[in-house]
Amino acid sequence: MDVHGRDLRYFAAVAEELHFTRAAERLYVSQPALSKQIRMLEKRVGAALFERDRREVRLSAVGAALLPHAQRILAEWEAAREAVARVVADRAAVLVVGMSTSPGRGGVLPAIRSRFAAARPGARLRLRQVPWNDATAGLADGTCDVAFVWLPLPDPDRYRWLVVAEELRLVAMADTHPLADREIIDFTDLLDEPFLALPDSAGPLRDHWLATDSRGGKPARIGVEVASTEETYEALVAGLGVVLLAAGNTPLLTLGGVVTRAVRGISPSRFALAWRADDHRRLVQEYVRACELATGTTD
Repeated sequence: MDVHGRDLRYFAAVAEELHFTRAAERLYVSQPALSKQIRMLEKRVGAALFERDRREVRLSAVGAALLPHAQRILAEWEAAREAVARVVADRAAVLVVGMSTSPGRGGVLPAIRSRFAAARPGARLRLRQVPWNDATAGLADGTCDVAFVWLPLPDPDRYRWLVVAEELRLVAMADTHPLADREIIDFTDLLDEPFLALPDSAGPLRDHWLATDSRGGKPARIGVEVASTEETYEALVAGLGVVLLAAGNTPLLTLGGVVTRAVRGISPSRFALAWRADDHRRLVQEYVRACELATGTTD
């Protein structure tokens, strides 16, 4: 018996509605066309599926036996169709990777890209630079699918992350600063210095780069707020304050007139690949896996 999915769908609709007109409306077909299709199915089955009179439509014994199997087949086909659609969309998808700081450390980005391409040859990566006022680098507003971020993140329960680098926090200052001749500076000697700060919208990351947890309750003096590498460099050269930065970002600021020094008494910084906790797409998970392989880390 050769039965098409459409035949089972039409049969199930009539069986569930027990009314040909309502079933036809549900299927967006004409009632005569539906009746004709049911008669053809009954011919293939070799028995009546419905008992009809002027007042009502009832399932026959054969129809009652067929219905649960038809419903299961239709449900399984719908699940298969959705699975295929997900794979097709996945392979043709674009994954947007956000960053406010380049993850160029040790060539990690090309290493991730090559492993991701091997796993998802049809997918494309698009890099998006995000201003420093968004500590999630585009995750919070959904403009990025994954992002390279500095920890801590605001609303941490919304995200998962994989730490890809742990780096000392150094202090950058103008080369004319009175402390610039020291190789290592105690953080206590910086407590009264004006600091360059991220915007308030950066949340806990602002406090991290001010080392608020190492100040013993003493509030930071804010020289000026900065939201880009360029603004930070110009503020440093102008002597508007000092700033903490990750060791890997030193080349971004030591362009002339600025020096960096080791700091004693503060914890390291952590650089991570992050994604939304409720985003379970395979494309995202494949990128995370590629990052694990490239960096030798796990989340």
